[in-house]
Amino acid sequence: MVSRLISGLLLIAASVLMVGSLEPAEAGPPRGPLDFSAKNIDGKEVPLARYRGNVVVIVNTASRCGYTPQYASLEKLYGKYKNQGLRILAFPSNDFGQQEPGSESDIKQFCALNYKTSFDLFSKVVTNGPNAAPLYRWLTGKETNGKFAGDIAWNFTKFVVDKKGNVIARFPSNIDPMSPEFEKAVQAALKG
Repeated sequence: MVSRLISGLLLIAASVLMVGSLEPAEAGPPRGPLDFSAKNIDGKEVPLARYRGNVVVIVNTASRCGYTPQYASLEKLYGKYKNQGLRILAFPSNDFGQQEPGSESDIKQFCALNYKTSFDLFSKVVTNGPNAAPLYRWLTGKETNGKFAGDIAWNFTKFVVDKKGNVIARFPSNIDPMSPEFEKAVQAALKG
């Protein structure tokens, strides 16, 4: 009985070692924003790698902010370039002035009713500090995002990610998504 138990345990241990040896080497730390996953507004985990090959705008949003009308600009930009490969990922955040107090369903309804958004909405996140979502820790980290790093200053900070998953631009809240400089960055990324 004991020898059968030991044989069984050795067989299990050997199986674990064999499976472990077939696994790829550790991928290491995320190299870009599309190496993360995040929960969408409906609570489903979404690997951001699914957006690779597209130009991606990552933006932190809020429903009660002076910049909230940028939802309309984001939707207009998305409508204009989605067929060329633009994707917009909106991450609601209550970090600044408590301007996003609602639940995910409140946010989804607000965006649909007021701005008829069709781009991708994600669950509410923290953008700064020790409780920041992993994606935002990466986006704001000097070691990870170099010249585009730094704390998020306010709602509607926008990052432009190229088709290979590299951050190529960062725009502050006061730059509207339909402004010439923002649109020019998106157009250049779409051509790249």
